[in-house]
Amino acid sequence: MIEHLPATIHDALHGLLRHTGAPQSLIDLASALLIVSTLLGLFLGLFALTSVLERKILARIQNRYGPNRVGPFGLFQPVADGIKMLTKEDIVPASADRVLHFLAPVVAVIPPIVALAILPYGEGLTPVSIETGILLYFAVSTGAEIAIFMAGWAGASKYALLGAMRAIAQMMGYELPLILSAATAAMISGSLRPDDIVAAQSGFALGFLPNWFVFTPWGFAAFVVFFIAALAESNRSPFDLPEGESELVAGHLTEYSGFKYALFFMAEYVGMFAVCGLGAALFLGGWQAPLPFLTWIPSWVWFLAKLYALVVLMIWVRGTVPRIRVDQLLAFAWKFMLPMAFAALIAAGVWHHAGRGPLGWSISAVLVVIPYLALGRHFTARPAPRQYFPTEIAAP
Repeated sequence: MIEHLPATIHDALHGLLRHTGAPQSLIDLASALLIVSTLLGLFLGLFALTSVLERKILARIQNRYGPNRVGPFGLFQPVADGIKMLTKEDIVPASADRVLHFLAPVVAVIPPIVALAILPYGEGLTPVSIETGILLYFAVSTGAEIAIFMAGWAGASKYALLGAMRAIAQMMGYELPLILSAATAAMISGSLRPDDIVAAQSGFALGFLPNWFVFTPWGFAAFVVFFIAALAESNRSPFDLPEGESELVAGHLTEYSGFKYALFFMAEYVGMFAVCGLGAALFLGGWQAPLPFLTWIPSWVWFLAKLYALVVLMIWVRGTVPRIRVDQLLAFAWKFMLPMAFAALIAAGVWHHAGRGPLGWSISAVLVVIPYLALGRHFTARPAPRQYFPTEIAAP
């Protein structure tokens, strides 16, 4: 009963509207509003909870207390922050493009919310289940780059524009490894539909080991590439260069304040939820239980648990890994991440055609480890010290 509770509520609403003689267009609209309101309510609640949790975790890592004044244990801090953002003055530069300045934060919020509808939250609980779901996810997520460019251009500020260009360069550089790593799971499952990819990871090997893609050599490599690229795409540390706190300006957000700034902040968190949900579906079995005797727990509980585990991992990385330089960021994307994504893709094909047994496992492990060692050695090699020769000064 609990397993199919969301679908039961949805079907009950459909039956009620049909019983009252409502037209099909009204039924479809009510169904869409129910799905959208459920997703917004769930992830806006997670956004508020995660904002407190992140500040608490970072505070503990830095030997501080974190939010502890508003409400018990500081749990009402998001309410205070929301009131503050709603009441702060909205300052728009006199030379700014007011239309683009208003639309940029709205455009930033829409893509991650739409991407949430493609995720498989449980068995038979995918809001928008289409054959090209993975392609639709990446097509929609590119709207974030448009929003960032709009924000940088609308402010009529060189700092905001340069920050937007740097953010777009970062997102474009890490988008290719992200897509290629996701392509490995789609290739092995033979489908671009998220439900089929999750179904391909069902069952247990040896009676207890789940058949998740992350437990294969190519899957582990692709998952690591996916997670690192997701950090960069979500503007998370150590890739939060577009709005680094140690710099004088906040990148494309320099000319924003009040509720508009909060919308960008919310879009970043919702995008983080969406990409973590996609990673859970592609490599961590989606709604599949980790052990055979735990299959009685509702499938959507497992999916949300895996999603939130990846979110907490991102928070942990933020508190422990220092920010890198922009030249290191782009070099890492093109010289290490992209070749490793191709290596994982080739290893996945070999693993599949070798029968997915011990032989394929061994060959795919070699195809992943050798490029990793070679690329790591090349990428981490120290450059030769510069030689400076004094110039002779001619006598007058």
